[in-house]
Amino acid sequence: MHKAFKIFSSMKSEHFIHPSACVDDGAQIGADTKIWHFCHLMGGARVGNNCILGQNVFVGGEAQIGNGVKIQNNVSIYDSVVLEDDVFCGPGCVFTNVKNPRAFIERKSEFSTTTVRRGATIGANATIVCGLTIGAYALIGAGAVVTKNVKAHALMTGNPATQTGWVSRAGLRLNKSLCCPETGEQYQLVNGELVLKA
Repeated sequence: MHKAFKIFSSMKSEHFIHPSACVDDGAQIGADTKIWHFCHLMGGARVGNNCILGQNVFVGGEAQIGNGVKIQNNVSIYDSVVLEDDVFCGPGCVFTNVKNPRAFIERKSEFSTTTVRRGATIGANATIVCGLTIGAYALIGAGAVVTKNVKAHALMTGNPATQTGWVSRAGLRLNKSLCCPETGEQYQLVNGELVLKA
């Protein structure tokens, strides 16, 4: 069991674990991370520094969560899900890890890896089918059902999700000029991929 504050970091930085959370032996939690009400981290789970796990978040023993990740309430990060740094998971979003589950057939050996690249956002109640890669800084709209790989900076909406635009690193939709209205960063399309202009 754990105390409300537990030290895992070699630098002796504290992080917060709410007393109602369950953190199994062997889970790794980085400095300054906050684990809130009724979360459950399985042994072997890896959570980076400066993360926030909202109420009722589950993290599987083979899941990997980078630094600066924010996971809102009621999200399960199952085995074979990888969230890189600065990913945002909206409330109730869903990851899967088997494409054809059956209650009466054991398919743990068939888990498919899902990778969410740096800075991407998964909107509330979106569903990510397993075995996909969500590109860096992509934005998955609320309620979208993603069934294919997603390009970096792509805005994906609908069911099944289709690309309906591009977004900047700040998460704002880009117009035809491909200039972020908030930061002024200028982007360009290179072979169908959006990249930051040098």
